[in-house]
Amino acid sequence: MQVSTHPGAPAARPPLEVSVEPVRTPKDRDEFLKLQLRLYRGDPNFVPPILAERRDFLDPAKNPFLGHAELALFLARRGGRVAGRIAAINDSHYNQFHNTECGFFGMFESEDDPAVACALVDAAAEWVRRGGMKQLIGPVNLSFNHDCGVLVEGFEHPPAMMMPYNPPTFDALLKGAGLEKCKDLWAWELSTSVAPPDKVVRVAEKVREQEGVRVRPIDMRALPQEIRRIKSIYNAMLERSWGFVPLSDEEFDAFAVRLRPLVQIRPELCLIAEVLGEPAAFSLTLPDSNVAIRAANGRLTTFGLPVGLLRLLWAARGIDRVRVLLLGIKPGFRRRGLDALLYLDTMHAARKLGFTGGELGWTAEDNDLINRAVESMGARRYKTYRIYEKQLG
Repeated sequence: MQVSTHPGAPAARPPLEVSVEPVRTPKDRDEFLKLQLRLYRGDPNFVPPILAERRDFLDPAKNPFLGHAELALFLARRGGRVAGRIAAINDSHYNQFHNTECGFFGMFESEDDPAVACALVDAAAEWVRRGGMKQLIGPVNLSFNHDCGVLVEGFEHPPAMMMPYNPPTFDALLKGAGLEKCKDLWAWELSTSVAPPDKVVRVAEKVREQEGVRVRPIDMRALPQEIRRIKSIYNAMLERSWGFVPLSDEEFDAFAVRLRPLVQIRPELCLIAEVLGEPAAFSLTLPDSNVAIRAANGRLTTFGLPVGLLRLLWAARGIDRVRVLLLGIKPGFRRRGLDALLYLDTMHAARKLGFTGGELGWTAEDNDLINRAVESMGARRYKTYRIYEKQLG
């Protein structure tokens, strides 16, 4: 206990203890979800998530990821006040695919309080350890197929859709909780006002001239068939590369349903490349919905009225950025320039539709082949996200 040396001043009170408890009740879950809204109040770059969507995301009946993954949610309190949160995840599909014994943490939020962060990480580590895991990695929210990482560079920019955001304090908090850097993830900025590099144009046009090569927008009139074509490319790409997690059929279909409204807005940005009639590659670029979601301030309805939804729809009229979400090429069709062709056609379509630029990523810092290709297309690295790890005794 510290004692004030100021004459007549009362002795300083010791800090209240931090307690961490699992989320058990609907009230606990509500506090878990709403904590972000309090911690980021007044932050101009924060995009409040839609609370109803987050509730569905944590519902095993509505999120197929939770059909093969175990999830535990924890709240940290100091003196009864919620001061932080964390999720602990055991994904059996990931561990079977990679032959690992790795547990994950995610959905980390904390006041700038090292004791709170330590208590949360310890709770997640203990939960995955009891499940037989020997390593803790994160944050992933709830897997590498969702948003992941802690922002460590690029705080001056708001987050793109399906990317995380946090204050600068998180890196020190997680390191202080015994975590070490595992890998950095890079996000890249693209501008439609900058002409594509001549080399990219030459490669793309040379590929386009080859017999049987065709790039076309997704056909919304035959969307189920288009989804099957994209899924066939995705399934052929299955590799044990770092961070890759195969999607189950149920997850892939749920992902398609979630993104369908954005695809419908601008299907010209979602492309499929065919070689002699065979789907060989695809790219998925979407209007950056975060521009509109911010206007809803976390709620689609207020007192039963669709106030937030109307604000969202009105703000959607002003979306001028895109997110290059996915680009996939089947083995056997790589290193042929299909990526350059998809990139060039995407940029031409985005410019024609009035988009000023957008974000591409993420890419792993040590994926030199992909990073060189992205940089050669005129992209600029402008954000860095960090994944942490901890070995469990």
